[in-house]
Amino acid sequence: MAANHEIVQPHVGTVEHGGRRYNVSVRIEWDGIEYVGRLWFADEAWDDLGIPDRGAFPGRTREEVIAQTKRLTEPDMVNRYKRALAEKRRYTALRRRTEDVLAKIRYLNQVAVSMRAGLLDVDGAAQEIDLTEQQLHALIDRLGENAGVES
Repeated sequence: MAANHEIVQPHVGTVEHGGRRYNVSVRIEWDGIEYVGRLWFADEAWDDLGIPDRGAFPGRTREEVIAQTKRLTEPDMVNRYKRALAEKRRYTALRRRTEDVLAKIRYLNQVAVSMRAGLLDVDGAAQEIDLTEQQLHALIDRLGENAGVES
């Protein structure tokens, strides 16, 4: 069950702006109802996480989200990059880690609600809840690595 809802971030293109090239990927997460993708722009010359665009691409499957992003033209992606740059967060690694924690919490709640509604067997759901709690603890234990670090 957990493997189907892992966060993925496939490459969807490359754009040029201001004499620089940016790799564009789409970070896809399951929000409990649908898959939601957000574009991330990373400078090819830098070893960084990049900056996210706040615009969302919802879909029933990861493939549907990827297909939506691949239909964007280069000018569309450049405009989204400009918006992302204007709203750039200073602590993107910490933000990404925080988003991972929130995604795990949402997933934990989804499993618990489904178990209580009788949609999942109690033993399997309990194991999934335990595993998700362990993953949450591991994520939280690593928050300090990113706190206060600009990226």
